[in-house]
Amino acid sequence: MKAQGRMFIWLAVFLLGVALVYGLWSKEPVGTTALFLAFGLAVMIGYYLAFTARRVDTGAQDNKDADVADDAGEVGFFSPHSWQPLFLGIGGALAFLGIAVGWWLLFFSLPLLLVGLFGWVFEYYHGEAQNQ
Repeated sequence: MKAQGRMFIWLAVFLLGVALVYGLWSKEPVGTTALFLAFGLAVMIGYYLAFTARRVDTGAQDNKDADVADDAGEVGFFSPHSWQPLFLGIGGALAFLGIAVGWWLLFFSLPLLLVGLFGWVFEYYHGEAQNQ
């Protein structure tokens, strides 16, 4: 993660330079604001990766002599049978369609979004009472 953290910090430095030059040269506020926001996002991601790299073990991506197979293994846990992303996708599509068609469509998308969000967050939560 150290390499990725450094990469995002350098990207942030580049974006800051581009934002300053673009802002002074073009005097166009929207593009300048977008570049400064991109700078802020790159700083946040770079700081997070650099901060996390200090707390975790050195990964294969930080070792210059590592092979591709050194990073093999379990990546994480992904739910194999979750229906919640489907509800979130349909609710999100209806919400964005509501911007184009009419704001009344948001009233139909909001329940789907809430059901999908709460279902996904609490999918594997069974309560503290059942653990006793």
